[in-house]
Amino acid sequence: MAIRFDRPISSAARFSRRFAAFALVLCLAALIGHRFAGLATPYLVLILIVATGFSILAAVLAAAGLRSLWLTGAEGGHDALKALIFAALPLVIGGLAVDRYLTMPVIYDVSTDPVSVPDWLKTPSADQIWLKRVPVTPEDREKQLEAYPELTGRRYDGAIDRVLEAVKKVAKLNGIRITRAEGDSVPTRDPEDKPAAKPQAQPQAQNQAADNTAVPDEAPDVVPVPTPRPYDDDVAQLIRRANGVTLQGETRTLVLGLRFDVIIRLREEAETTFVDVRVASRYGPSDLGFSADIAEDYLKALDAELLGIAGS
Repeated sequence: MAIRFDRPISSAARFSRRFAAFALVLCLAALIGHRFAGLATPYLVLILIVATGFSILAAVLAAAGLRSLWLTGAEGGHDALKALIFAALPLVIGGLAVDRYLTMPVIYDVSTDPVSVPDWLKTPSADQIWLKRVPVTPEDREKQLEAYPELTGRRYDGAIDRVLEAVKKVAKLNGIRITRAEGDSVPTRDPEDKPAAKPQAQPQAQNQAADNTAVPDEAPDVVPVPTPRPYDDDVAQLIRRANGVTLQGETRTLVLGLRFDVIIRLREEAETTFVDVRVASRYGPSDLGFSADIAEDYLKALDAELLGIAGS
């Protein structure tokens, strides 16, 4: 007669699989809803916190199930393994968020020029719901300087129109959508670019002496000034009538789809153009370091586009 052994069943392992599956579904639904269905960021953060909590509970129960399997041979090893796999995504997202929150300064706005910060063309506004925050203070700028000392503006050789063309191209490649553009000063015109003066009429005596001589046509009243570049769009028109341009745009992170507002300021100085960037998260008192990442990635790409000629 065959001997049959009755193995105990681990309830912890069974519940761990259920909790982990719930956490995974909740996490994926929140991410998809935030990126494609208009779920507000404060609700996303709240749902991710709940999903991370269930994942931690599932991981603890899975560990208890594996312990029972090791000590008493209890059934539930497959459930515990599935629970750990299901809980991986919420645990990774939650762990990275906690790590960044504890290691990065609690700021939400960074600028390459902390003294003369580029002004928003239109102040970003969003319903903070429960992620309340206070206006940026000089102490916040000091935190930025300590945390990101290499986040500085760039000086490029060449006229502002050349740099602007690269600024727009790199912004598009980096997923920054320009929503506003504005010039803020009127340049002085070079005397050589002024219209030529109308030639004076010749005396009547000289005209009679030159009756049999061919007289060239009169010069035009206005000499056209060639445009600096062949392109012709809204921002290019700003350049033609201003020596400084400010662009405002917005972007989103790749995985979480967090929204950030961006200001790019160009100033023409002698034969060079200085570029400053300001990035701010739209929600919460802390950007978890993403604002600095966005600004640094953009400036590095702009350096590469302009052949790495940034000055010190």
